[in-house]
Amino acid sequence: MKVGLIRCMQTEDMCPGTTDFKVMREKKCAFEGVEGEIEVIGFTTCGGCPGKRAVTRAAEMVKRGADTIVLCSCITRGNPIGFVCPHMQAMKDAITKKMGDTVKIIDYTH
Repeated sequence: MKVGLIRCMQTEDMCPGTTDFKVMREKKCAFEGVEGEIEVIGFTTCGGCPGKRAVTRAAEMVKRGADTIVLCSCITRGNPIGFVCPHMQAMKDAITKKMGDTVKIIDYTH
């Protein structure tokens, strides 16, 4: 699995992504049951509200080899600020529309 991670720009100054990388390495949470190696192609932000840059950033990571786009838990579960992104579904829908069914989308990391 080759993943491109998209995180919330609002949380980048308080979260270095340590838990995202840990659960991938240990194949826990969203990565439980993944067979084979997990390679990180890219780790970027949504670009800030309302997350319109997430689509082009996802597309760029796919160009560079990602077969899976992961919306990190800061977007979908509100970790660590306790506030789920109000634009999450629109971002996911836009990425899905752009990428079609050629790319898997995972809704969280941990």
